[in-house]
Amino acid sequence: MPVEVSIVVPSYREEENLRLILPRIRRVMADTRLSYEMVIVDTMEAMDETETVCRELGARYLPRSGGNSYGDAVRSGIAAAEGRYTVFMDADGSHTPEFLPNLLEHRSAYEVVIASRYVQGGGTEDRAMLVFMSRLLNLAYSLILNLNCKDVSNGYKLYRTDLLKAVPLSCSGFDVVEEILYKLNKRHRIRIKELPYSFKRRMFGESKRNLPLFILFYLYTLIRLRLGW
Repeated sequence: MPVEVSIVVPSYREEENLRLILPRIRRVMADTRLSYEMVIVDTMEAMDETETVCRELGARYLPRSGGNSYGDAVRSGIAAAEGRYTVFMDADGSHTPEFLPNLLEHRSAYEVVIASRYVQGGGTEDRAMLVFMSRLLNLAYSLILNLNCKDVSNGYKLYRTDLLKAVPLSCSGFDVVEEILYKLNKRHRIRIKELPYSFKRRMFGESKRNLPLFILFYLYTLIRLRLGW
């Protein structure tokens, strides 16, 4: 049977969280009656028991190729996705599997569906300073790159896989999320749907994001995309 949905989860030492997240994805997707695959994109060389967890819980384990950055994980996941649609979600629990049906409901009418923190009804459990910086960066991306959406940077999105595979991506950090949206819109004038979503704090472990470096990457990428570098 052809795969309808590829659920791609970049992972970096997220064994504990995956043990909780993967069963929830399976329960939610069983209710949708859609064919799907779970693709867990790990580091190039295993750093914990993620592969064992995937084998036990029915997910496809995929070491990322090209490097160990988040961008490498995203590119590896896109290349491996076999579904008609691809959903990216984080492994740390901040993207709840129970929201998947909301994204999937709109898959036929839009090329991209976003779990949006910044439309009416959305929200986030992040600290106030992080929320302020995130809103500022998202506003800058939206205005400067002519993206008609409020939450450019949340990675919890559904895409049409054929369009996703045709986009060349070069960003190495979390800014690859913005690069995808900008390049898809530039090439195809995509239809984007934002759904209100409440962003959760990670369940276990510590964030892999280095905030000052994170902001610098975002600003550099904004300038680079705007100037067409």
